[in-house]
Amino acid sequence: MSNASISLAQLEQKNDFIGRHIGPSEDEIQQMLEKVGASSLDDLINQTVPNSICLDKPIEVGEGATEVEALAALKATAAKNKINRSFIGMGYYDTHVPNVILRNVLENPGWYTAYTPYQPEIAQGRLEAILNFQQLTIDLTGLELASASLLDEGTAAAEAMALAKRVSKNKKANLFFVADDVHPQTLDVVETRAEMFGFGIITGPAEQAADHEVFGALLQYPGTTGEVKDLTDIIAAVQAKKGIVAVAADLMSLALLKSPGELGADVALGSAQRFGVPMGYGGPHAAFFATRDAYKRSLPGRIIGVSKDTRGRQALRMALQTREQHIRREKANSNICTAQVLLANMASFYAVYHGPEGLKTIASRIHRFADILATGLTQKGLALKHSTYFDTLTVLVDDKAAVIEKALGLGLNLRADLEGAVGIALDETTTRSDILNLLNVLLGDDHGLTIDALDAEVTTQGSQSIPADLVRTSEYLTHEVFNSYHSETEMLRYIKSLEDKDLALNHSMISLGSCTMKLNATAEMIPVTWPEFGQLHPFAPIDQAAGYQEMISELSDWLINITGYDALSMQPNSGAQGEYAGLLAIQRYHESRGEGHRNVCLIPSSAHGTNPASAQMVSLKVVVVACDKNGNVDLADLRAKAEEVGDNLSCAMITYPSTHGVYEETVREICDIVHQHGGQVYMDGANMNAQVGITAPGYIGSDVSHLNLHKTFCIPHGGGGPGMGPIGVKAHLAPFLSNHSVVSIEGAGKDCGAVSAAPWGSASILPISYMYIKMMGSAGLRKATEVAILNANYVARSLEGHYPVLYKGRNGHVAHECIIDLRPLKEASGVTELDIAKRLNDYGFHAPTMSFPVAGTLMIEPTESESKFELDRFIEAMVHIREEIAKVESGEWDAIDNPLHNAPHTLADICDNDWNRSYDRTTAAYPVPTVARNKFWPSVNRIDDVYGDRNLMCSCPPLDSYIEE
Repeated sequence: MSNASISLAQLEQKNDFIGRHIGPSEDEIQQMLEKVGASSLDDLINQTVPNSICLDKPIEVGEGATEVEALAALKATAAKNKINRSFIGMGYYDTHVPNVILRNVLENPGWYTAYTPYQPEIAQGRLEAILNFQQLTIDLTGLELASASLLDEGTAAAEAMALAKRVSKNKKANLFFVADDVHPQTLDVVETRAEMFGFGIITGPAEQAADHEVFGALLQYPGTTGEVKDLTDIIAAVQAKKGIVAVAADLMSLALLKSPGELGADVALGSAQRFGVPMGYGGPHAAFFATRDAYKRSLPGRIIGVSKDTRGRQALRMALQTREQHIRREKANSNICTAQVLLANMASFYAVYHGPEGLKTIASRIHRFADILATGLTQKGLALKHSTYFDTLTVLVDDKAAVIEKALGLGLNLRADLEGAVGIALDETTTRSDILNLLNVLLGDDHGLTIDALDAEVTTQGSQSIPADLVRTSEYLTHEVFNSYHSETEMLRYIKSLEDKDLALNHSMISLGSCTMKLNATAEMIPVTWPEFGQLHPFAPIDQAAGYQEMISELSDWLINITGYDALSMQPNSGAQGEYAGLLAIQRYHESRGEGHRNVCLIPSSAHGTNPASAQMVSLKVVVVACDKNGNVDLADLRAKAEEVGDNLSCAMITYPSTHGVYEETVREICDIVHQHGGQVYMDGANMNAQVGITAPGYIGSDVSHLNLHKTFCIPHGGGGPGMGPIGVKAHLAPFLSNHSVVSIEGAGKDCGAVSAAPWGSASILPISYMYIKMMGSAGLRKATEVAILNANYVARSLEGHYPVLYKGRNGHVAHECIIDLRPLKEASGVTELDIAKRLNDYGFHAPTMSFPVAGTLMIEPTESESKFELDRFIEAMVHIREEIAKVESGEWDAIDNPLHNAPHTLADICDNDWNRSYDRTTAAYPVPTVARNKFWPSVNRIDDVYGDRNLMCSCPPLDSYIEE
């Protein structure tokens, strides 16, 4: 066909984004359809999805835009944000993201497309970076053990309260004390959590903490209005009454202030945001959490530990809390199944790049500016609320409104929620001109002060703003990793050396079931680092966030249309947080109807572990519902359990398609049974990638769902975080969506407390999902779902002659993922699912989800973004591995001396002069010819998990221990 015979519309259609997001070409789609026994994508859907739940009309999110069009439109929206100089503070600060970290970590798919390090042999790079984050936390907080990060400061404080209740020896106490100088958003999140746990909250001056019979206390250091005071005696007094004390600390201040550990704290927590992570209108940011070694078994979230591999070399892995939700379920320490890994890595690299001296210089400069500003203000007769501070001044003023208005006129945002005062928080981006502008606002333009003169006065008089007994004298960041990479060249090479140890989506398919590791398109990622989105404080005046509000509103409308719900809350900043927020809404709804006694949650045995863990967070009793031999919810058992609990039924939590990877035919009946008994239906959003455009949770009959934007809607997994888990609800639950104490959210519940520290959660990554939907449009989103189902069925059909496919739905099809059963092979050969997972590393693949939801299986989800070529490569690997298993079965290979048992193979193995195995090196490292095209070398051999747990070490070992012998 000549160009002249092609219309403009046809040419424009060829330039769409849909074909770049979806992996298989139209010709390949036809070949795959033939393999699975369908004539078209529509035919496949008709064969696979129950007709009763198929939408009767298409979703309506508009036509798909090109990348250029979508970026231009979003840029125009972003321009509506007004970026003032922010001096609001309250735990959020402007910061300089070192360009070497911005370009090579935050903007690098080698870092942001990696998955959670469940396969540590191919994740040693990010594990080292997280270990550095733990060491940074340990050093600055002065405590013994740190986690791999939590979601935000408010959530970390709530987790500290839960830990305190678990480990406090004051078992009769049910009260938790929160000092009145704790950030208000933190108090908000803690109060919400306490309400559901049935804890009482007492607030007051920190000095009164020990006046009450409490199991724990939360103190802020420095306080939210800036005061720096010695907490030693307060902490000791609470501990003397068997209480646990958590200190929410400013990480940058700890470069100059005595550490919480030195003050006697049991827990230290806070945000690492100001270590090189943009404010982003609230997130994502990594929270740090440290505690005493004695409480390690009660630590929430994840922790990285040092172990060894089969060659005896040092190797890193997730320790203790790896997947405790799936193991301990409702008895887990928390429902947090992830971390803020990408952001924790950025913070750790920031510390590595600057080192101890660099951090001290940054902190000292911030503090010197605070001293200079304080000296100028007090010289001219203004009073400060506190004489001690690190970076934040609370200035008493007669006419606060006039001061705020004048500041706004100069493009400055001050903290405005203080009675008779304004707050001014300085940061590493503060300049001399900023200080002069602040003096002008507070003193008038003719104050006659100069920075140099004020600086000289501070030098002459000396600074008493940090009390002498709180000046830090202990060392920190002494490990050589923080003292080796201060030039950009060395830093660049260090970052690259770690990246090379990790397998991410920029190398090969990551086929993890229930995790949807699809394309995170570059056009979707670009807006994340626009300053119009990155530099806005979450508590900035709402009229300065017009662009954010417009984008959030439009994205919310799209998601409401896609899900069939009536309202949406963007606040939850992870999928687990979304579960918690959804269950909160359900419980608030029941209470509003005088049915607060409803306290039972029905959960299928196949459910994600976060489901029961989230249920316990709102004090629900979990009753497990059986699944039948086909993996579906057992309707008879569901009816019996619902009738048994009767009026105590609060809700049921289900996943659709089921966790077993099939479209259950009875899903509407499941919803009806729960509703008949007065309960609500919570539909887990993990498998939404198999619903968009074809069916919808609200249409099916559920009342609330969280949406994993980091799965279905393209926010990358970041090596284990960030995520976003907004919840959609039916109209009757909308009045019970979480609000916020600092920024009121239109449409949320009037008196409903927050679940996250920021009003709209991790707002700065919402542009990713916005761009995805904008570029795909209604038709593209449906096609993505169709191809995801096609790809999964193609893999299942290609493998079923070699491995049993455990569960199938109607017409023998699966949904967007399939489970292959390895138990018969294990029984016949001794080869385990772990052996197969590790052997896949030798073929250049990350393993599918292992032993979930059924032990001894692999759950495979190829997503719509993988091409037929890549699917065939994976199928080839799995088929070849089956042939290797056959050699073990037949006795051709020894049960121990075989490439499956010894996998993964490293360069150290292949270069070993003492190679004495029964198979050759080529079989080990290049099992099929296609591997040679893009060989990925695991950096360590199989890791000894038992050794790691028995010899728990969660801080940085000497650098030379990383070096190959």
